[in-house]
Amino acid sequence: MTATAVTVQSITAPFGAITAGSADFVFAACDNVNGNSFVCTGREVLVIYNPSAGALTVTITSVDDEKGRSEDITAYSLAAADFAVFGIGLTNAKGWKSSGGLVVFTGSSADLDYAVLRLPAGYP
Repeated sequence: MTATAVTVQSITAPFGAITAGSADFVFAACDNVNGNSFVCTGREVLVIYNPSAGALTVTITSVDDEKGRSEDITAYSLAAADFAVFGIGLTNAKGWKSSGGLVVFTGSSADLDYAVLRLPAGYP
């Protein structure tokens, strides 16, 4: 199974030109069958949104770190209309990105939405 690649959205740098719509971002539906993945530079923030009427979950798959440890974030529950943010500690740390530089996550339903936002170069 190959996780569906995510389109990472860039955040405008400080003092960058802000025009109408340039700070907007969009959510996409999770691939609850194959999962989703994105190339990790260490500047990404994963935003998860549950627009449904019931609780849904997301799992972020870890990989073995240098000591052979792994510990997924398993079935993190979001109630209806909840948002969750997984940030720099996740995407910049060993144990989360695979040898191919990918972070993989899977929603329990295609109703669960996500956005991956990338901070400008130089941050953090």
